[in-house]
Amino acid sequence: MQVGGKDSGFMGEINVTPFVDVMLVLLIIFMVTAPMMVEGVNVDLPETTAQPLESEKEPLVVTIDKDGQVFINDFKTGRDIFATKLTKVLEARQDRTVYLKADKTIPYGVVMQIMSEIRGTGVAKLGMVTLPVPETPPQ
Repeated sequence: MQVGGKDSGFMGEINVTPFVDVMLVLLIIFMVTAPMMVEGVNVDLPETTAQPLESEKEPLVVTIDKDGQVFINDFKTGRDIFATKLTKVLEARQDRTVYLKADKTIPYGVVMQIMSEIRGTGVAKLGMVTLPVPETPPQ
């Protein structure tokens, strides 16, 4: 006994409309959230008159934010294991140059302690990241 006529067999085609709808929603979500995820660590840098350095490679940046938290390239690390993690990161890199970004409200002693730990890991060059002093027009 057949039900539904002579063409009631299995359908051999896949309905892709729900799949396309889901993919478009995901695309929109990722397009909206992607710019928010690239921000990095917010640091109020001091201003100096030094000229910017030219670099072709992605630098290794250690950041100390206003709360005293330490980051290695936007990845938060504890102060007690900072030197160990930095040593592991430097093992995989040929360039042993590190740039230090510290909020200008951080006490000098904290910055010097982190600098000492960085130098203790065998870093060849240690640079400080600052902002240029805004130029004032001559009067």
